[in-house]
Amino acid sequence: MDSLLPGVARRVRRGALAVVATAAAITAAASAAVPLTAVPAAALGQGRGGDHLTVVVRHAGAGRDGTYELFCHPAAGYHPDVRGACQRLDEQTQWGRDLFAPVPPGTICSMISGGPATARVTGTWAGRPVDASYDRNNGCEIDRWNRMVPLLPKIG
Repeated sequence: MDSLLPGVARRVRRGALAVVATAAAITAAASAAVPLTAVPAAALGQGRGGDHLTVVVRHAGAGRDGTYELFCHPAAGYHPDVRGACQRLDEQTQWGRDLFAPVPPGTICSMISGGPATARVTGTWAGRPVDASYDRNNGCEIDRWNRMVPLLPKIG
């Protein structure tokens, strides 16, 4: 019985190698049959998972107001600075901290106005849902907005 096992093991290994080689050949043939074409940026957002944000900016001024789509990892979408926005978000992302959290209640803020601009950011970032509103009604809110530039437009 002991002499029979090594022969069976060799046949099993050879059979497994043949299956792997056949699978590799089929994959190579299939990929050769598919033409390599450029994918339009609009198609990238359809059916994509991962980091995706929609930014709606109002009352920020000409050239700043609008609705923007941002995808990161890889960077794509309709936003004035896709790569810069993704990089800024990546720099500020920390485990266990909500990057989009509002100013905590009871925070003492300077009573200065940064103008009428507002923004709403929705989507998914780092696997978590995002639904955040921004304004520039006091010093804390202005600082919170500025931390998100270039995701949000620079004002002033």
